Amino acid sequence: MAELGSRIRRQRRLRRMSQTDLAGSDLSHSYISLLESGKRTPSEEVLRRIAARLECDPGYLLECLAPEPPGNLEVEISYAEMSLANGEPEAALTTFLAAREKAGDGGPAEVRSAVGLGVARSLEALGRLEEALVEYERLREAGTDHQGQPASAVADLTVVIALCRCYRELGDLTHAVELAESKLADLQRLEIPPSVTAIELMSTLVGLYSERGDLNRAGYLAARAIEEAEHLTDNRARGAAYWNASLVAHRNGRAADALTFVRKALALYAEGEDQRAMARLRNAYAVVLLDAETPDAAAAKQQLTLAEQELDRHGSTVDQAYCQTAMARADLALDDSAAAAERARSALNLLGTGHRLQSARALLVLARAELRQGHGERARAACERAALSLEASEATRQAGFAWAELAEIQQESGDERGSLASYRESLRCLGYRSSTVSAAEPAPAAAEG
Repeated sequence: MAELGSRIRRQRRLRRMSQTDLAGSDLSHSYISLLESGKRTPSEEVLRRIAARLECDPGYLLECLAPEPPGNLEVEISYAEMSLANGEPEAALTTFLAAREKAGDGGPAEVRSAVGLGVARSLEALGRLEEALVEYERLREAGTDHQGQPASAVADLTVVIALCRCYRELGDLTHAVELAESKLADLQRLEIPPSVTAIELMSTLVGLYSERGDLNRAGYLAARAIEEAEHLTDNRARGAAYWNASLVAHRNGRAADALTFVRKALALYAEGEDQRAMARLRNAYAVVLLDAETPDAAAAKQQLTLAEQELDRHGSTVDQAYCQTAMARADLALDDSAAAAERARSALNLLGTGHRLQSARALLVLARAELRQGHGERARAACERAALSLEASEATRQAGFAWAELAEIQQESGDERGSLASYRESLRCLGYRSSTVSAAEPAPAAAEG
């Protein structure tokens, strides 16, 4: 680094700049001093900023940097991916970011893409969805041509599925649906044959339409996904198709069909090695068991205990929150309202702010637990927060159920006027003009890519 330091010092003196001037607001005087003495190795990004301040050709400084051997970066990326797979997203993120800095802007495109995807997945696993969205959008933009069209119709499918997943959790269902439908239309227009990722995209759409309450479109896509998946040998694709068919059947009140589909999905996933997906499916199975005509809370709790163990190791914070919420429902069914309230609060703590849909579901369970413990005011507050959050997410069907749940709580606590107002809100959300509405519990999570 001695040659680099000499060049920086020479250029700085030619322009009559002090080390403080060159440091600017983002670097320190001492850092510039160490750099000029050859005791620091700057990143390419830092060196480009210094070149801009010195008004010299960046290449004049960059050629002093020894290029990182591609093999070294690939090893680091592999270690980061192992950390992510082992449920250590913080360690993975640190390694991916270090690899990104070493790769720089001039590294091989496939390396930069792998690092970018790793950073996005790590952020998503940590529940930092807004930051993950920025990374995923950057990857999608990087994969477009000069006219803004995808360079490959199928290359960015994984990124689109991830974007839909994040937008869904943040409550922007409309944008998520538009994004997924646009990509599905691209695949149909180009007559791309069925693939595992394409089935995952359809499965994602099934979940999105179910959240919005459009069960006709969700049912059509679920049936189509199963039909196309049957032509593939990949159990993951077939499992995802049955998983989401179970979700639609559950939302339509067809408990027997929901159980049949979810058990088929479990059998298919059990043959694979995706422990996170298997755990999430156990969670969905437990929810179906809780909502069956004859609920089986004990069996549901057994499935959730297995899911919890795997998600602690391999799941994201959102996955863990889904499991905690379902555990709270099982505790309620087993008449342990104190444990249910504790589990629901745990789910809310895991989610933090911004996760509208799942936070609303956890709030509904917390409301019921609070009511059973005699805390009527806290129950009403939790339920109202859930309803408003669901409406903001455009999940109007679920919002209608939340308002109906609040109406029941108000009725049980003697607030007849408030109960009537909440029922009216429920009918408005559901688009009904009749005077009756039935409350429903949160549905199981959809399969995802």
